Amino acid sequence: MTATRLDGASLDERALVAPDKPGLTPDQRRVKALTRFAVSITLFNVLGHLFLGFEQAPITPIVAVVVSYASALCFEALDAWAFGRRAEFAKGRRAFVVFLLPAHITGLATGMLLWGNASLWPYIFAILVGNGSKYLVRLRVRGRLRHVLNPSNTGITVVLLLFPWVSIAPPYHFTSNTSGAIDWLVPLAVLAAGTVINAKLTGRMPLIAGWVGGFVAQAVLRWSLLDHHLLAALAPMTGLAFVLFTNYMITDPATSPTGTRDQVVFGVTAAAVYGVLVVSGVSFGLFFALVITCVLRCLGQLLRTGRRGAPGTTP
Repeated sequence: MTATRLDGASLDERALVAPDKPGLTPDQRRVKALTRFAVSITLFNVLGHLFLGFEQAPITPIVAVVVSYASALCFEALDAWAFGRRAEFAKGRRAFVVFLLPAHITGLATGMLLWGNASLWPYIFAILVGNGSKYLVRLRVRGRLRHVLNPSNTGITVVLLLFPWVSIAPPYHFTSNTSGAIDWLVPLAVLAAGTVINAKLTGRMPLIAGWVGGFVAQAVLRWSLLDHHLLAALAPMTGLAFVLFTNYMITDPATSPTGTRDQVVFGVTAAAVYGVLVVSGVSFGLFFALVITCVLRCLGQLLRTGRRGAPGTTP
């Protein structure tokens, strides 16, 4: 299984963002969405290290971005050489910049969400795994190669599995240096920015609705069936980490469905998997739930493709 270029370019690019947005072509919407995601996460990292209390070393986001750029270029060059095609970043200055946008997002997201204590190599390893997964785990759909795993989430998950001493950045560090009204304004600003991008450019609001609704449902079920404390089960939704995951990770256009029904199913499935993981005592359930949901979606696509290609069936 295999992907072609940017974080979003392994998919059919016409399916990456909201269809029928007047005045913009599919490629323009894709690039605009990637640009806004990249600008948002850059601004948040700068503010985080200067004012909000991010606890990683200030060198972390710089190293993360440089490593992400270098690995993305290297993997694309190797893949282009192996398949006898022209590398996407070699198609002009604009193509080079656009190609690096997903790598920029992956690097900063990993550097912001992972906690490797005083070591830089967990971040580097996670980024290499994340960018590499776009070329190692791919699925051919409608004649095009598509990566199926969210790069930053995959890299973080693999590091958490392999190195138990590595953790996720504590949720409080997003607002540890703020107080009063700012404690509310920062999450609201991030929520507003992410919602605008998803509503106007990516078309992933049904997915968000399915995810949030499913999250509430699994909390209520745990409360009613297993006597879990309801407010404790719902508490993650009040944190900035949940807002970031909801608006910037689970809604990745390249690794989430396009159709309204499929989006809702994807979001509800991720919430259900999260609930099962919590009941099973698994930490960092958000990240593991997304990887599992992406794998389940990939298996579903393979089964559908197999049925269409089976003898005696109508394609």
